[in-house]
Amino acid sequence: MTYTTLIDTATLAALLAEHAGAARAGSPVVLVDCRFDLANPSAGESAFAQGRIPHAIYAHLDRDLSGVKTGTNGRHPLPTPTDAAATFGRMGIDSTVQVVAYDQDSGMFASRLWWLLRWLGHDRVAVLDGGLARWKAEGRALSDAPGSSAARTFVAAPRPDMVVSAAEIPAIAQSTDMRLVDARAPERFRGESESIDPVAGHIPGAVNHFFQRNLSSGRFLAPDALRTAIREDIGDVAGDRIVCYCGSGVTACHNLLALEHAGMAGAKLYPGSWSEWVSDPTRGVARG
Repeated sequence: MTYTTLIDTATLAALLAEHAGAARAGSPVVLVDCRFDLANPSAGESAFAQGRIPHAIYAHLDRDLSGVKTGTNGRHPLPTPTDAAATFGRMGIDSTVQVVAYDQDSGMFASRLWWLLRWLGHDRVAVLDGGLARWKAEGRALSDAPGSSAARTFVAAPRPDMVVSAAEIPAIAQSTDMRLVDARAPERFRGESESIDPVAGHIPGAVNHFFQRNLSSGRFLAPDALRTAIREDIGDVAGDRIVCYCGSGVTACHNLLALEHAGMAGAKLYPGSWSEWVSDPTRGVARG
């Protein structure tokens, strides 16, 4: 069976048992730990070394799931397809593999890996619903043994229609039948506080759907409830008329995963997001 949005802990445990380890040579499942802390970039990797779901390998947001920063392309720019393909190949991912990504709890960072793989043409990827927190709460096995993965050849097939550039944003924001959706916390969206980027506020014309609204008790809402919550915030608009952004293109992927799980497929990502937007002082800023 193929999993393309979420996977629950019981199903993952059964998969790992069936295939005797997610990272062994020839396994059809690759399990990737994406834990990260924006305030302490080494924290996720340190936590991984102390204990993880058995056979998981680690993906670092800055090193593995982002590209080179130029100062004007945001805090977590996309890697080039060539670089991403090399990274995924080293992880043991190819077109035959089911990938499962997890992080500490909400899927905030795991959804970035989920989106990157889909962007490069690999749909067999799912996020562990509830993350490591739920896995541990259920008393499931952990390991501190080194993970390994036999390298494979990942062939990237980029989908350019999944992204939009900064140049396209003003027209999208002003369109009557499209929505530019900001995934950040409401107080950051309103410009009342900003602890990460040098300018507070949001892109003019954007609406706010805080990514935590996709969750209840650490797990994603059911599809019907997700659709209701999303439409309460952004209105009744088709998925393929939505463009998502956040501070740096990470939590926006959580909204993209929620939209896909809710049956509202086709939304796009503005990868540079707010951190790229405000690198140019001529671009507009809205508050309130």
